[in-house]
Amino acid sequence: MADANLSTAPRTAHATPHPTPHPMASPGYGKRSTPGQIPRTNHDFAHLPPREAAIAAYVDRLPDGADISVKTLAKELPYGQCALRTALNRIQAAGHLRRGREHVRGTGSARWITRTWFSRTARDDGWWTAFTRGDVPEEAEPDGPRRQPTRSRAFILLAALGRTAPALSLSYIDCVRLEPRVTQWFARGATEPDILRALTAGLPTPVYSPAALVRSRLTSKLPPEPPPPRPAPLRFLECTHCGAPGRPDALPGGTCGPCRGERGLGSRPTLPPETVHAHAAAIRTVATLPRERTHT
Repeated sequence: MADANLSTAPRTAHATPHPTPHPMASPGYGKRSTPGQIPRTNHDFAHLPPREAAIAAYVDRLPDGADISVKTLAKELPYGQCALRTALNRIQAAGHLRRGREHVRGTGSARWITRTWFSRTARDDGWWTAFTRGDVPEEAEPDGPRRQPTRSRAFILLAALGRTAPALSLSYIDCVRLEPRVTQWFARGATEPDILRALTAGLPTPVYSPAALVRSRLTSKLPPEPPPPRPAPLRFLECTHCGAPGRPDALPGGTCGPCRGERGLGSRPTLPPETVHAHAAAIRTVATLPRERTHT
């Protein structure tokens, strides 16, 4: 009854943020936005009931790291904890929210961090399964397949080089031959302004062979390879009701089988072997730490 009364408060889908800054969670915790979301519009949560839409819109506009626990949201929004808990469960069932734990491999830490991931774009269970593996599928273009450019970034930069430095005007054949070298710069994280500065700074007068000078600078000033990417995090999800960990495919809508009313052997989700091994390794690591470090 209290939930029903609180849900009748008039709210718009995009509620006005609280006048004071929303509290932040402890470093490393709080809201985490998922990648590849569509741009924000005024109709992102129109498929949700008014109360859930208002709460989802509020959470969506909070920065990463914001404390989105039920207790904190109840202090910032005109809803009680019971109403908020129900609303967040419905937002999760709609594909906007998942709760779980994450451990970044290769950090040397034995800690598993509690995570609450939020997505403005509603995701199905298949997407969340891929997300827990660190294998997020590419987003489809809103207006159909993306058209491939007729020329690469590298070719366009070379063809337009003469506009920045007339002495470095190149022919079509020059651009074709030098294109792979510029592509290598892009692969190492360089931007168009980076490459233009490297090619045009301190030009000699006159430039007898633009193509030879560009080739020489692209080779001698090539930036180093970027550092290896950070290891993909190890993640698993938890049931929104009982907190039981499990495989994503055993938690459709973020809820485990027993909490959905299923019975029988195998209904309780279990952790995959790699997660069990990670848990065991974490426990062994903590057990070997000095006593004063185990209570930090």
